[in-house]
Amino acid sequence: MSTAVCTTPSLASASIPARTAAAIPPAVRRGAWQIAPGEAMSLKARSASVLKVKQGRVWVTPDATAANASEDLVLAPGESLTVAAGQRIVMEAWDGYGATYAWDPV
Repeated sequence: MSTAVCTTPSLASASIPARTAAAIPPAVRRGAWQIAPGEAMSLKARSASVLKVKQGRVWVTPDATAANASEDLVLAPGESLTVAAGQRIVMEAWDGYGATYAWDPV
Protein backbone atom coordinates (compact mmCIF):
# COMPACT_ATOMS: atom_id res chain seq x y z
CA MET A 1 0.00 0.00 0.00
CA SER A 2 1.32 3.43 -0.88
CA THR A 3 1.59 6.06 1.78
CA ALA A 4 1.01 9.76 1.91
CA VAL A 5 1.80 12.40 4.46
CA CYS A 6 -1.19 14.52 5.42
CA THR A 7 0.13 18.07 5.44
CA THR A 8 -3.11 19.71 6.58
CA PRO A 9 -2.24 20.76 10.16
CA SER A 10 -5.79 21.14 11.44
CA LEU A 11 -7.01 17.77 10.13
CA ALA A 12 -5.85 15.78 13.14
CA SER A 13 -7.91 17.87 15.51
CA ALA A 14 -10.78 18.56 13.11
CA SER A 15 -14.25 17.71 14.31
CA ILE A 16 -15.86 15.94 11.37
CA PRO A 17 -19.55 15.14 11.73
CA ALA A 18 -20.35 11.44 11.83
CA ARG A 19 -21.86 10.02 8.66
CA THR A 20 -23.99 6.96 8.53
CA ALA A 21 -22.42 3.89 6.97
CA ALA A 22 -25.58 3.34 4.93
CA ALA A 23 -24.87 6.53 2.95
CA ILE A 24 -21.90 4.90 1.19
CA PRO A 25 -22.25 1.32 -0.12
CA PRO A 26 -19.96 -1.27 1.55
CA ALA A 27 -18.31 -2.16 -1.77
CA VAL A 28 -17.20 1.45 -2.15
CA ARG A 29 -15.99 1.76 1.47
CA ARG A 30 -13.67 -1.27 1.30
CA GLY A 31 -10.08 -0.17 0.75
CA ALA A 32 -11.03 3.46 0.42
CA TRP A 33 -10.92 6.76 2.29
CA GLN A 34 -13.70 9.29 2.66
CA ILE A 35 -13.63 13.06 2.47
CA ALA A 36 -16.59 14.89 3.97
CA PRO A 37 -18.48 17.75 2.33
CA GLY A 38 -16.62 21.01 2.94
CA GLU A 39 -13.46 19.16 4.02
CA ALA A 40 -10.17 19.89 2.27
CA MET A 41 -6.89 18.06 2.76
CA SER A 42 -3.34 18.29 1.58
CA LEU A 43 -1.47 15.07 0.77
CA LYS A 44 2.17 14.57 -0.19
CA ALA A 45 3.05 11.26 -1.86
CA ARG A 46 5.98 9.40 -0.34
CA SER A 47 6.15 7.18 -3.44
CA ALA A 48 4.51 7.35 -6.86
CA SER A 49 0.79 6.79 -6.27
CA VAL A 50 -2.59 6.87 -7.95
CA LEU A 51 -5.57 8.75 -6.55
CA LYS A 52 -8.75 7.05 -7.81
CA VAL A 53 -12.24 8.38 -7.14
CA LYS A 54 -14.72 5.67 -6.18
CA GLN A 55 -17.80 7.74 -5.30
CA GLY A 56 -18.64 11.44 -5.58
CA ARG A 57 -16.41 14.01 -7.22
CA VAL A 58 -13.23 15.65 -5.94
CA TRP A 59 -11.55 18.92 -6.78
CA VAL A 60 -7.76 18.41 -6.89
CA THR A 61 -5.01 21.01 -7.20
CA PRO A 62 -1.48 19.59 -7.63
CA ASP A 63 1.46 21.82 -6.70
CA ALA A 64 3.16 23.52 -9.63
CA THR A 65 6.47 22.05 -10.79
CA ALA A 66 9.19 23.32 -13.11
CA ALA A 67 7.67 21.17 -15.87
CA ASN A 68 3.96 21.78 -15.19
CA ALA A 69 1.94 24.73 -14.00
CA SER A 70 -0.64 24.09 -11.31
CA GLU A 71 -4.16 23.54 -12.59
CA ASP A 72 -7.41 22.58 -10.91
CA LEU A 73 -8.89 19.21 -11.84
CA VAL A 74 -12.28 17.70 -11.06
CA LEU A 75 -12.30 13.91 -10.94
CA ALA A 76 -15.51 11.86 -11.16
CA PRO A 77 -16.06 8.22 -10.12
CA GLY A 78 -13.69 5.89 -11.95
CA GLU A 79 -11.26 8.68 -12.88
CA SER A 80 -7.74 8.79 -11.49
CA LEU A 81 -4.68 10.99 -11.13
CA THR A 82 -1.08 9.76 -10.93
CA VAL A 83 0.86 11.60 -8.23
CA ALA A 84 4.66 11.54 -8.44
CA ALA A 85 6.80 10.77 -5.40
CA GLY A 86 7.27 13.97 -3.42
CA GLN A 87 4.39 15.77 -5.16
CA ARG A 88 1.73 17.46 -3.03
CA ILE A 89 -1.94 17.78 -3.88
CA VAL A 90 -4.80 19.63 -2.23
CA MET A 91 -8.10 17.81 -2.48
CA GLU A 92 -11.68 18.79 -1.60
CA ALA A 93 -15.08 17.20 -2.11
CA TRP A 94 -16.61 18.95 -5.15
CA ASP A 95 -20.20 19.07 -3.93
CA GLY A 96 -22.21 18.74 -0.73
CA TYR A 97 -22.19 14.92 -0.74
CA GLY A 98 -18.57 14.16 0.04
CA ALA A 99 -16.51 11.56 -1.80
CA THR A 100 -14.75 8.24 -1.44
CA TYR A 101 -11.31 7.63 -2.96
CA ALA A 102 -8.45 5.12 -3.03
CA TRP A 103 -4.76 5.97 -2.74
CA ASP A 104 -2.59 3.13 -4.11
CA PRO A 105 0.96 2.61 -5.39
CA VAL A 106 1.56 2.92 -9.11
